[in-house]
Amino acid sequence: MRPVQPTLSSLGRVVTHDVPVDVIPRRLWQEFQEPSVPDFDVSVYLPPLKTMKSVVDRMKNLSNFLVIEANLNGEMNLKIQTHLVSVTTHFKDLGSPPWGDVSSQDGGPSPSRDPEVMAGVTVDIRKLQQFLMGQQVNPSKAMCNMVHQNVVHLVLLHEDVSLQYFIPAVAEILCR
Repeated sequence: MRPVQPTLSSLGRVVTHDVPVDVIPRRLWQEFQEPSVPDFDVSVYLPPLKTMKSVVDRMKNLSNFLVIEANLNGEMNLKIQTHLVSVTTHFKDLGSPPWGDVSSQDGGPSPSRDPEVMAGVTVDIRKLQQFLMGQQVNPSKAMCNMVHQNVVHLVLLHEDVSLQYFIPAVAEILCR
């Protein structure tokens, strides 16, 4: 991975991160299981990842913590709050994955949940930024599942491959 880092001069610098990857032979695949996904409160499609990255990069200069909120109507907010400022970016009409429908409840959100009510998770903004910086693949779909104030589960779908990321919530006391 080679992100370009800003510098004090007008020139950028290239930083290389070598991440070790062990490829598991196909004959051993049956010995591994996908991690279990908790029953989530809300599931929405993500806005374009480049747009989201741009917003998060700007918010990182103001706070170390970010609140991700979403509801079953396909609305998502990215929000930071400090003593001096409160900034929120709203995304609308994102849509919900099929399991978000009341008719399809296999592992999806609670059917009794009000579609207007936001579920929120406070995360370390650097962890979300790492997720967004590492996206060299242009996924066909990107989804966000949330368990209120517990975890954000991000899923990238590209052809027949899914990449899953879990970002745990931070304690509210740390955000102050």
